[in-house]
Amino acid sequence: MIDTDQAVHEDATEQAQPTPQMETGEPVATESTPDEPKAVEPKIPEPKLTKKRADELALKVEAALLTTDRPMTAAKLSDLLGEVGTKAIFDAAEQLNTVYEKSGRSFRIEKVAGGLQVLTLPAYANVLSELHKNRAQTRLSPAAMETLAIVAYQQPIMRAQIESIRGVACGEVLRSLMERHMVKIVGRAEEIGRPMLYGTTKGFLEVFGLAGIKDLPKVEKSKVPHL
Repeated sequence: MIDTDQAVHEDATEQAQPTPQMETGEPVATESTPDEPKAVEPKIPEPKLTKKRADELALKVEAALLTTDRPMTAAKLSDLLGEVGTKAIFDAAEQLNTVYEKSGRSFRIEKVAGGLQVLTLPAYANVLSELHKNRAQTRLSPAAMETLAIVAYQQPIMRAQIESIRGVACGEVLRSLMERHMVKIVGRAEEIGRPMLYGTTKGFLEVFGLAGIKDLPKVEKSKVPHL
């Protein structure tokens, strides 16, 4: 037979045993359920504009771009015009370019230095060259063009490396390019003395009508300046 008094005593003894927290004073690790994954808010697509609204937006984008000589980002145009997203801005630029092409206009809206800008077609370069022949700031000497090409294709690059490729000192040429806001210091090399590293600027992209460095003309490897 089971002694009920003894069983009750044993149960009471077990219940009175101190927990690990009581013995050590440290909290006891307990199994925790993994956090529930946070719900990801679905990306709301931009509402599609009606034809009338799209035509109105295209005219506003055109007006904004024609009154500035600097590239404007789609985000800035979106903020300026209000209640439209960047996709609508790019769609408006494509719509305008279609109209320009069909009507034989001498210009297009191009992506330049991360923004949009109205540029004339290459076929009319001679006209503009004659018109702006006195704008000395856009003319570069052969030495400056050579140095600029090396920086553009090899950036980031040290002055010593540029001089090694060209075979001549280029301190003055680099200074001139920096004054024209076409070259800038982009960091320092992990070498003794921490020499400065040079790279091109947004001004360089604007002058040459490039959206980014990846749009530099492709050349044969044998013709690319190298160290």
